[in-house]
This record gives sequence, C-alpha cells and structure tokens, in this order.
Amino acid sequence: MLDLKKRKLRCSFCGRSETQVARLLGGGSGKHICDACVSVCNRILDATPSSFSGWDSLSDEQLLSAIKASEASVAALRSLQQAQVEALRKREVSWAEIGKALGMSRQAAWERFS
Repeated sequence: MLDLKKRKLRCSFCGRSETQVARLLGGGSGKHICDACVSVCNRILDATPSSFSGWDSLSDEQLLSAIKASEASVAALRSLQQAQVEALRKREVSWAEIGKALGMSRQAAWERFS
C-alpha cells in the first residue's frame, strides 16, 4: 500500500520541521538547513577573522566580540542537541542508548535533556 502522506522536511542541523521555520533550504543528499541555522552560521563567520593569527593578535574588543559569537555557537549547538534527543525520545529510543551515543550515563543524559 502506498503512503500518500507527504513526509515533513526537517533542518538537518536543529531538527525543526518545515512548518516550524520561515525557510528551509535544500542541499545535496536530502539534507536541509533552516533560516535560523543559516543566521547562526553567518554570525559565526562574521565574527571570525578570515586569517587567524592566534588569540594574542586580537585586541580586547575583538576577543570580547569573539566570545559573544562563540556563546551563540554553543547555544545553537545546545538547541540542536536538545532537538535531536527529543526526536529520539519520540521514537522511543532509550535513555541508555542516548547516553551511550553521547559518552555519558543514562542518568546523566536524562538529567541533561529531560
């Protein structure tokens, strides 16, 4: 029997569905990226010097700006990881399996993501 339901497209980075984002761009191999993840990537690229000569070569202002960009990156990755764990739990993947994939205990994974 054919499944006539259209499968929802998702951002390959944060896991949000096409109905949860303003835009979803398609790439090769069925991968997609949403406008929010593109925005995070652009902020990272804008704050990163094109040729990095080390932290000592940056002024205080540049280094402070880099900290802000790295915090945005960390926040985006936390959001991405949370969405992935939520998707796995919806599929009834155990906390033990999730913890193993993350290199932590079942209990640590549950405490961090539930």
